[in-house]
Amino acid sequence: MADVVTFRKEEAAGLVRVERAEPILRITLDNPPANALSIATMEALGAALDAAAADDAIRVVVLASTGKVFSAGHDLKEMTARRADADGGRAFFEKTMRMAADIMLKIAALPQPVVAEVDGLATAAGCQLVASCDLAVCTDTSAFCTPGVNIGLFCSTPMVAVSRAAHPKQAMEMLLTGETIDASTAKDFGLVNRIVPQQYLRQVVDKYAAVIASKSPQALRIGKAAFRAQAGLPLAEAYDIAVATMTDNMLVDDAKEGIGAFLGKRMPEWN
Repeated sequence: MADVVTFRKEEAAGLVRVERAEPILRITLDNPPANALSIATMEALGAALDAAAADDAIRVVVLASTGKVFSAGHDLKEMTARRADADGGRAFFEKTMRMAADIMLKIAALPQPVVAEVDGLATAAGCQLVASCDLAVCTDTSAFCTPGVNIGLFCSTPMVAVSRAAHPKQAMEMLLTGETIDASTAKDFGLVNRIVPQQYLRQVVDKYAAVIASKSPQALRIGKAAFRAQAGLPLAEAYDIAVATMTDNMLVDDAKEGIGAFLGKRMPEWN
């Protein structure tokens, strides 16, 4: 049975739940109905990600949520209340945006691949969260949007992740129109990898994560870091990183074991 740990502030009712079933760690946003990324929620999520990064036994991280909304993004009520501050809320707004950006950077820097398990609406910074993950599986009733333009607030921080996950013109379409796209369109745009019926979501994601977790843990960590490092670089620079990475990878224990197992026609035993 999986161990369950809840990261929360003392005054909070839930926020983030963590289930550990080695080698897979499931982090669940547990603050329905909106799973808004309030300061407290982001603190809890950041703590869960930090713990995962430090745990060598974990090979894959799944990011899920409870309720009908994956995440509605930033807590607009929390932010609006700070307009009464002496600076009109500037310091709090900057803190909120910076914390969200740091969460996305933690996901990118996490040694383990991160799979988003999406059931419901992922909007604004919630869509940014999905786009920041390495892989995403969603239900056929899920939906995605960056609706900032509808309320006079261009989704500039979600833009960073969405424009890197989706094709440029499709990303700009989402950002300029603010319209909601369905799961099929999100897959066409490049935001998600797979679409499954709702009743099979957990089953499919668990199997998906298990397949990835069965691979060499050293190769997974090296590969994710290399993928992130070369993305967006000029071709020659990208190959420089890839050549150095492959050379270093050839020298690690798992590569010696994996190649030896392949040549010896046996199953590898990862370190």
